[in-house]
Amino acid sequence: MFSTDPSAIAAQLAEYNRHYRAGRPIISDQEYDSIVEYLRSLDPEHPYLHQVEPEAIRSGASVRHKSPMLSTDKVYTKEKLERFVERVEIAAAELGIQDPQFRVTPKLDGMAGFDRDSILASRGDGKVGSDITHIFNRGVIPIGGRNQGAGEIVMVKSFFETHFADEFDHPRNVVVGIVNADELGEAQKKALRARKVHFATYKHLKAWSGSGQHLIRDIDKITANLSSSVDYPLDGMVAEAINERIKAHMGATNHHHKWQVAIKTKGETASTTVLDIIWQTGRTGHVTPVLKVEPTKVSGATISNISAHHAGMVRDKLLGFGAEITIIRSGEVIPKLETVLKPAQDVTLPDQCPSCNGPLSWKNDFLQCTNHMSCPAQVESGLRHWFKTLGNANGFGPSTIQVLVEKDYTTLEAIYNMNADDFECIGFGEKQSQNLEEALKNSRTEPIEDARFLAAFGILHLGIGESRRLLRHHPLHRLVTLSGDDIAEIHGFGTKTAPSIAAEIQSSWSTIKHMLDLGFQLEETQLESDFQQIQSPIAGKHVMFTGKMESGDRTEMQELARTLGATVLTSVSKKLEILIAGPGAGGSKLTKAAKYNINVIDEDAYLALIGSKNL
Repeated sequence: MFSTDPSAIAAQLAEYNRHYRAGRPIISDQEYDSIVEYLRSLDPEHPYLHQVEPEAIRSGASVRHKSPMLSTDKVYTKEKLERFVERVEIAAAELGIQDPQFRVTPKLDGMAGFDRDSILASRGDGKVGSDITHIFNRGVIPIGGRNQGAGEIVMVKSFFETHFADEFDHPRNVVVGIVNADELGEAQKKALRARKVHFATYKHLKAWSGSGQHLIRDIDKITANLSSSVDYPLDGMVAEAINERIKAHMGATNHHHKWQVAIKTKGETASTTVLDIIWQTGRTGHVTPVLKVEPTKVSGATISNISAHHAGMVRDKLLGFGAEITIIRSGEVIPKLETVLKPAQDVTLPDQCPSCNGPLSWKNDFLQCTNHMSCPAQVESGLRHWFKTLGNANGFGPSTIQVLVEKDYTTLEAIYNMNADDFECIGFGEKQSQNLEEALKNSRTEPIEDARFLAAFGILHLGIGESRRLLRHHPLHRLVTLSGDDIAEIHGFGTKTAPSIAAEIQSSWSTIKHMLDLGFQLEETQLESDFQQIQSPIAGKHVMFTGKMESGDRTEMQELARTLGATVLTSVSKKLEILIAGPGAGGSKLTKAAKYNINVIDEDAYLALIGSKNL
């Protein structure tokens, strides 16, 4: 692993996820999962581990899901599948249910959605998605009809491999355009005319059902049989308990249902030769390599691009023209480097930024462009990060931002000073220009958490969770006065990262102050120093919610606890003081709580403690 900084790892994971959701995956699922587990080993409470990775949807009105659309926990080995089956069987025994049954369905590799009440909503962040019903008017076929619940927007695999495999790395690339683009490209039009883009619901897919013993024994046969039954890109299989009582008893985390897992395999390998290395500059200035390789077939697709992650890998593994490598492809996405069979005779690392030709410096295993303010790639990525993190300015997607940067609108100050006439002058249509002006207004007037506002500036090591932690100790308007030592005193900030956070806040302050002066409607984070003034029995306490909550969504209950002055944790540790356990609470959490003598109460007792169910 290239870093031991949880914030840096989480930022890299977010970048990998953004590429995957946008149809441009750059690492395999297995490697992504291994990095997630590495982050968990460093910081089990990191916010990234307890959120649903969002889909890359930027169009349509917001839609709140009646039930959260969570991610799926993953297993890669038969041993871990056995542990999942054992957990289900233990839960069944606790309920007096014998021989619990399991269902296995193919896991489609598309864009998730939920079709109900004549509205197709994207997954979004799991709680709130976007209305994307318009895709049916564009020609997407709803397999099994409308209002059939959860499914995926997918392209027929055989059609993609026949017509688009040489042009696109994955069917998701085409699908994203159908959902997001204001105007369809030729590839999208061709696929829609052929009626090869579907919203396929899981309830209409072929499934297997049986006992846990049979599931473990026959999983390879089950996988082969179900895989041959669909002509869509697959990302493994999904195994789940069938009994609804077991599901309710096992419950869910903020990230995934405990009664369900995705079964994945390592993937197919192939050998190829490196032809060239293309260097790209990202939002934080990291200059990362993409290997151009001799085209080779892996899992039915022709592969020509491989992620090498960072310059340190190129340097240490002696990658360059002529290097012979083994690649692995899991989940039918762009593969990763597996091994180097024969190193290159000549390894060349860049000494200038490929975007701005500015100087580069080493930071751990990364080469970094130091020309932050005027590097086009960093400017464009920074603007994308702002609008994506804010999440309330529809229309400011990658293509719009690219045009703005090309026309020298490279700062937030300049963009937020634009009106519809300005947008028209640089080439946008009349209606789109009006929509963009309105979107900027909405982003200022729609209430937004101050932590999200701060995180949107893209300050390294300040994601939303870290911003919230910082703002619990210092109000937003005073951050410019903080030193690295001030930040390092806050639990969760390291002595190495705190000085850089303070420095970046100060260097970005003119922009932050300008945006504050525009009148953004910010919901302020409660200061810990004010907890003593809050008339609440949980003010200043460390609390955690686990299991199913009956009186409301767990996220809403966490936010309520924060307004009452509590610090909300997401894992059991010695500093936890109150564990609110609902039905299906994990036995390991309860055991650990008992070990630390933590006060465990049920939901009714908690509501009685805080004084009202409607606070």
